[in-house]
Amino acid sequence: MSVDIATYVHDLAVAAKAASASLATASNEQRQEAVRAMAAALRNGVDSIVAANELDMSAARDAGTSAGLLDRLLLTPERVEGMAAGLEKLAELPDPVGRVLDHRVLASGVDLTRVSVPLGLVAMVYEARPNVTADAAGICIRTGNACILRGGSLAYHSCAMIAELLADALEAKGFPREAVSMIESTDREATGELMKLRGIVDVLIPRGGAGLIQRCVRESLVPVIETGTGNCHIYVHESADFDKALNIIVNAKTQRVGVCNAAESLLVDRAVADAFLPAVVAVLHDHGVLIHGDEATCAACADAGLAEGDDYVAATEEDWGREYLALEMSVKVVASEDEAIAHINRYGTMHSEAIVAEDTDACERFLDAVDASAVYANASTRFTDGGEFGLGAEIGISTQKLHARGPFAAEALTTYKYKLRGTGQVRP
Repeated sequence: MSVDIATYVHDLAVAAKAASASLATASNEQRQEAVRAMAAALRNGVDSIVAANELDMSAARDAGTSAGLLDRLLLTPERVEGMAAGLEKLAELPDPVGRVLDHRVLASGVDLTRVSVPLGLVAMVYEARPNVTADAAGICIRTGNACILRGGSLAYHSCAMIAELLADALEAKGFPREAVSMIESTDREATGELMKLRGIVDVLIPRGGAGLIQRCVRESLVPVIETGTGNCHIYVHESADFDKALNIIVNAKTQRVGVCNAAESLLVDRAVADAFLPAVVAVLHDHGVLIHGDEATCAACADAGLAEGDDYVAATEEDWGREYLALEMSVKVVASEDEAIAHINRYGTMHSEAIVAEDTDACERFLDAVDASAVYANASTRFTDGGEFGLGAEIGISTQKLHARGPFAAEALTTYKYKLRGTGQVRP
């Protein structure tokens, strides 16, 4: 790179910010057509995307990357189709821009309308998640925002290919290609420079591991929407249907281990521990899950003939708060629902938490008392997803409490302005 990284990132952001002006004034139909064209570009470029992804996958395997991260990194034709379909669904959603949020006539006679408007320039910083390139770009264009994307080095070739295809599609629809800009550098300092651009970048959204997210929260001068890690719990209440509980646990833990809505911790009510633990440790073992258990769980594992060290280990304090992103799970017996709720509120990451219970009062108490962006009764935590929530492609899952919480997509990338129409009024 012929220019220093600070100048490169600054100039890229300035160009993207300028491009946002044409999107802010574009019609709903123009933005819809642009997003549809982006979906078509993914389908037409699927072979190029998969080939670029294989370069990343090969390098990641050689580097000894974990199975969970490899799963996040992998792009297949089916996953590319899913990305394209997500963009098409996004295009069909009601226009998030120009919504009338409030309308009244003031005492002065001035007509006041509060309407939703784009944020401007959205920066996304993410790791081994090349699908985020398409999701973020699509949501930004749909909402009249430009985006500047900083993908992780593990996914460099995949992200670069996707971004190029999307920018081509956008340009073909008459918009500046700079509205979808990617930082084409693996220099870690590029993220640091991006975080300094307050006044150019309107919001920064990190999506990845705890280290990346906390770095952005600590260091960014740009406002941050914090997407969180997922230490998601399932609590098996004394009234639980065991078959239902086992199905939910297996789905939440093993369907995709490398995603933030996978369950990482299991709490079992002491009243049913003797009956339920033998069944659940056997099922987890059958699915290849390493159990990090408390004393009662380890005893159940030993009684079931599991091998200490290979099949189960004694849990440490660190295990109760850990996001494994692997076939590992902490298991603990709790004395009551009160203890389960207290444990979750202490060690959870305010992502997704679930209770399995036939007692409806227990379910409602759990839903009210647990502090998380998504709380479930008798369902898998794997449903915490923008597509499952009917939002189309999502830009992330926020575990903070201001501006956006839980899966967020188009609506969260708008702010509002007041439009006031008078007939010559002046304030006395």
